[in-house]
Amino acid sequence: MDRTGNGASGGHPPPEEQPGDGRAAFPALLEDSAEDLYEHAPCGFLSTLLDGTIAKINTTLLHWLGYARADLVGRRTFSDLLTVGGRLYHETHFGPLLRMQGEISGIALELEAADGSRLPVLVTSTVKSGSDGQPLLIRTTVFDARDRRAYETELLRARQQAESEREELKRLNATLQQTLLPPTLVSVPGLDVAAHYHIASPDKVGGDFYDLFPLAAGTWGLFLGDVCGKGAAAAAVTSLARYTLRAAAVYNPDPTAVLSNLNTVLNHEYNGDDPRFCTVIFGLLTPDTAHGGFRITLAGGGHPPALLLRGDGGVDHLDTPGGQLIGVLPDAHIATTTVHLEAGDTLLLHTDGLTEAHTAANSEDDRYGDEALLDFAQALAPTTATGAVAAIRELLDTFGTGVDDDTAVLAISVPRA
Repeated sequence: MDRTGNGASGGHPPPEEQPGDGRAAFPALLEDSAEDLYEHAPCGFLSTLLDGTIAKINTTLLHWLGYARADLVGRRTFSDLLTVGGRLYHETHFGPLLRMQGEISGIALELEAADGSRLPVLVTSTVKSGSDGQPLLIRTTVFDARDRRAYETELLRARQQAESEREELKRLNATLQQTLLPPTLVSVPGLDVAAHYHIASPDKVGGDFYDLFPLAAGTWGLFLGDVCGKGAAAAAVTSLARYTLRAAAVYNPDPTAVLSNLNTVLNHEYNGDDPRFCTVIFGLLTPDTAHGGFRITLAGGGHPPALLLRGDGGVDHLDTPGGQLIGVLPDAHIATTTVHLEAGDTLLLHTDGLTEAHTAANSEDDRYGDEALLDFAQALAPTTATGAVAAIRELLDTFGTGVDDDTAVLAISVPRA
């Protein structure tokens, strides 16, 4: 169409596409557009004198606040539009910073509307200066932050809910963990007994377990083990293993028979797509009435060896070589060893959370290890069960966050006369 709307005009481009800045062709339209952009911009605009008196304000901001232009221009200051807290901040921070820097941006404030409601906004102000460098007025842009405030409120609510759920999970995990451990170890005449459970993470239930309990007259059973994995699945295996061991020991206290029974139960229950297994040491403890002290037979199923801290200061590993993981194979090989505990001797059982702890921050390779634990025990011997467990607790504390797996420690010792 031509410029009159009567059809083609010989291929001439429309006026808005003519070379030049276009202002000469449509000065009135551009000025109307600029004014409309100012008045109905998606943000608020206002200009104030240096004392804060409002000199100009756009329709958008008036609409947000519910004021007529005559209510504000020349009659109110920008500070008058702020809430009480906002006015205080404006006088003590906003205004002084603006005068020093000449501009300030992204300040969160609240405006008070004509009906008393509050409008959260983000404010950016710039001082306009004349040709002589003297400040003339202040131009301010106001952005509606209601959606942002709603988002932040929802984010805060979600975070608080997550924290609450996490604390509840910690409480549940702690309660569940306590049900998997004996409330107190039984007292064995003629023995000092001590134990400790170090929780690596309060968010997940560990799979370590231990117990010491009476059997037939004059005999006691003890065990310490570690289930693979963490969480509810590991807790279920831990509970099953703990009560199976106690029941099997009552039926037949022979350590090899006890671990064989546990192996059969775990292999039967968890031989599908999610196999579960554990490492265990089971011991049968009897007083040696002929020579004094105690005789203990240990059966091992893939567990780290126990440590024997002698009363004369010597330290030995009580290996059960060849003992296989419990629950993996239908007929696991169980290895045993027998030792006599004399006065001053201490037997220390532990899970691998101790030897696999990181000794240096952010180090994946610097593990504590079996040799370091052996050196630690040699420096400690001779000791008591209570002293050994207290020393292990202090050692774990030195690792800090380097202990990334739960650790159980069980010790028994024969006191000196």
